[in-house]
Amino acid sequence: MQSFFITGTDTEVGKTHVTSLLLKYLAHKQKFAFGFKPIAAGAEIAFGQSVNTDALLLMESSTTHAKYEQVNPFCFMSPVAPHIAAAREGKSLSVLDLTKKYEEITSLGQEYTLVEGAGGWMIPLNDTEYFSDWVSLQQLPVILVVGMKLGCLNHAMLTLRVIEQAGCKCVGWVANQVDPEMLEYEQNLETLKSHLHVPLLAESPYTEEKPKLKVQPALHSVFNL
Repeated sequence: MQSFFITGTDTEVGKTHVTSLLLKYLAHKQKFAFGFKPIAAGAEIAFGQSVNTDALLLMESSTTHAKYEQVNPFCFMSPVAPHIAAAREGKSLSVLDLTKKYEEITSLGQEYTLVEGAGGWMIPLNDTEYFSDWVSLQQLPVILVVGMKLGCLNHAMLTLRVIEQAGCKCVGWVANQVDPEMLEYEQNLETLKSHLHVPLLAESPYTEEKPKLKVQPALHSVFNL
């Protein structure tokens, strides 16, 4: 089994969107793939429990099926930073908590597990631990989702630097066009390709229709397809 951690240059840059498209691409290649969103903040009540729409999308896109609580074991109602959302409900988060849930889902028989983070890279779990500490502990290869909008150059280069400073390996990045009116999109894309020393894996152009993933050859190499 291969696992990858999907992070983003910020919140609302399309991590779930890209993770879903990657899961569907793996399914198209006849691979068993599972989307795991351990922490979600921002939920509603459905099916007698609190559920997050992003986690539901990952469930829909996965070829290995599981219960909701396996896909998203830590689900909080308030759409705020996870450690704050957890505290509001009298709960806590830790690296150990994440490890236990991750070990549970890695026994489902899938070939690929795509673990989606929360917010950006430096998200606290509690007063002393970060989500990135867990990624570093697990030594998961990282895929960086770059939200293509004004400011993405700085956000992408800073995030990649901090990922590597944490001792993690970023295997590539995905350009997600979140702003349909972004000026000089192609020029920004080329700047990132020349300044980020990891490969562009795919592009997700902005569309009002069925979303598509423009896959680059590097993605096949990363996923051993």
